[in-house]
Amino acid sequence: MAKIGFIGMGVMGAPIAGHLAAAGHDVTIYNRSGDKAAAWLAKYSGKSAATPALASEGADAVFACVGADHDLEEVTLGEDGAFGAMRPGALFVDHTTVSAHIARRLAVEGQERGLLVVDAPVSGGQAGAENGKLAIMCGATHEAFDHAEPLMQAYAARIVHVGEAGAGQTAKMCNQIAIAGVIQGVAESLRFAQAAGLDTGKVFEAISAGAAGSWQMQNRWATMAQDQFDFGFAVDWMRKDLGLALEEARSNGATLPVAALVDQFYAEVQQLGGGRQDTSSIVRRLGR
Repeated sequence: MAKIGFIGMGVMGAPIAGHLAAAGHDVTIYNRSGDKAAAWLAKYSGKSAATPALASEGADAVFACVGADHDLEEVTLGEDGAFGAMRPGALFVDHTTVSAHIARRLAVEGQERGLLVVDAPVSGGQAGAENGKLAIMCGATHEAFDHAEPLMQAYAARIVHVGEAGAGQTAKMCNQIAIAGVIQGVAESLRFAQAAGLDTGKVFEAISAGAAGSWQMQNRWATMAQDQFDFGFAVDWMRKDLGLALEEARSNGATLPVAALVDQFYAEVQQLGGGRQDTSSIVRRLGR
């Protein structure tokens, strides 16, 4: 079993670290706020450290799942960051959804220090993390991926090595771009059915098993019809992710008209006070 440092005890990081501890690994955690670290220690077997560096000392592998680029930079390259404490040959796996730019930067920094670095954003939400059924898209060298994959199997249903450094993050952008278009289509379809006076349950039964069907329709049609929007992945987070995709598109020449439009629709939902509601709340801007 491996000696593991884990940085970030949020809604995704805490259960992922829990699966690693349950698999028998020696896990030392770090979280910026002590209450979340204490909650994790009350539930799982492991230790807590006062800084990312202390959580990483002597570790075979260090995992991170934090908020955004600046958070990741701080916990890796900051004064008390993990990279300064990790031994040559150790593995670093980042599960944060961040820019491809910082993923590539960390790969270069890691190579200079003799570290194996994997950018590995996840899909599946809080439920996927808790149930150990995440989909993980990885950017790394073959050597780094081969070291990371056995550890990630403790909490993943699917692990794909997409390509070199940054490829995991750009694949996650593809994921969010696709979701943005689908959820907008489902929202418009639902509101159209309501405006036509149709039984939305019957409409769902009629169309969900055909070409119109999707995960979003299967899991969010009924709750959207009931104005229920408390299902994990928040509008604020989606806007962050779409912003990363739009920024990357400006550098690689891709055209994202639907993603850009949906991003603005989510800005309207934020103005309605729905920033912490889940992404299906996009239906709110269409009225009733």
